[in-house]
Amino acid sequence: MKQTTFKPRLSLLALLILAAPGAYAQSGIDNTGMYMGIGAGESKAKFNHDAAAQNALGAGVAAGPLAIDQNGNAYKAYLGFPISPNWAVEAGYFNLGRFGFDASTTPAGTVSGTAKVQGLNLDLVGTLPITDRWSLLGRVGAAYAETKGGIDGTGAGAVAASSTNKRDTHYKFGFGTQYAFTPALTARLEGERYQVNDLVAQKAFVDLISVGLVYRFGAPAAAASPMRTAYVPPAPTYRPEPVIQAAPAPAPAPVVAAAPAPQPSPVPMATPAPVAPKPWVKVKLQADSLFGFDQDSLQADGKKALDKLVEELQGVNVDAVQVTGHTDRLGAKAYNAKLSTRRAEAVRNYLVQVGGMPANKVTAVGVGATQPETSFGQCQGVKASQALITCLRVDRRVEVEVTGTQQPR
Repeated sequence: MKQTTFKPRLSLLALLILAAPGAYAQSGIDNTGMYMGIGAGESKAKFNHDAAAQNALGAGVAAGPLAIDQNGNAYKAYLGFPISPNWAVEAGYFNLGRFGFDASTTPAGTVSGTAKVQGLNLDLVGTLPITDRWSLLGRVGAAYAETKGGIDGTGAGAVAASSTNKRDTHYKFGFGTQYAFTPALTARLEGERYQVNDLVAQKAFVDLISVGLVYRFGAPAAAASPMRTAYVPPAPTYRPEPVIQAAPAPAPAPVVAAAPAPQPSPVPMATPAPVAPKPWVKVKLQADSLFGFDQDSLQADGKKALDKLVEELQGVNVDAVQVTGHTDRLGAKAYNAKLSTRRAEAVRNYLVQVGGMPANKVTAVGVGATQPETSFGQCQGVKASQALITCLRVDRRVEVEVTGTQQPR
């Protein structure tokens, strides 16, 4: 049987393109936490069963046409260790299933063989986000595989009785796609090729198509996405300057016949009040209207709200703009701190790049859930139920504080 040797160069090149930094926008899902995954599917072995049967038979015994069982039920389990938002190392166990063949022999008899393939793997995995939740992935790695089985026979084929246990390390590669239902739970569909040894120690391949689930530790497991409503920021308001009224002129002195009436004293002119500094204008934007759930990419409604804010600030000499990102208390503190910072930076970048604000006057900071608008008594509970997510909506916000002076009209 002729076997084709596949080189993993194309797989490695595609993997580098998938995970090249700067080649694409990163996903809104946080990919920095360790994760575990399981998968199951169907495998197909490409073994040289003809050679295995003939090598096992004695001289003068020939095997007839083989009935080959090349499909198996496979499963795998693994742990993932991210090394960047788009790269991870996965270590796991795989069981590719059981394969075999049966045949009649001449002189009369039978010969049959079975093989089971399992082992350990270490892969480098790269991801390419397509949307906030959907991404492509590619992998290349090494598999330490054990091919365990044997050959048995009856009649003339009885001389074939033998067992084998082949172990070796070979390459593996694969491609797939994944979809994140929540920050913690992701579904995968993958196709992989494993190079292994067959029953006669020849290099062979097992292809695997599998579906699976990935659970990421430390990510908030939200029950559902909260309702998103557009938010229009209020127009900045300013305190009117106080007007100082001029003091009334004093009444003229009474006229005395013996002397002319004195001239009235000059009326003092009112001194114009100095222009007061522009007070701070603080606008609170609901994060649910700016971003998708658990995301840091501005939505269309969020951009409209920021455009409205920029329009309201026309005619103001801006001295400083402070953008502060906030989250609710659900989820890990470290995760919330990173998410609030990314959201604040997204708003800052929009104000600078689209709104035309001076970059050196706009700063961004994320404070996570350290400055909530709600109290624990208002929104009770610790599990991410839909009612609690809705109650904590006001905590998920981005505050924009502007100070400056009104330009003279």
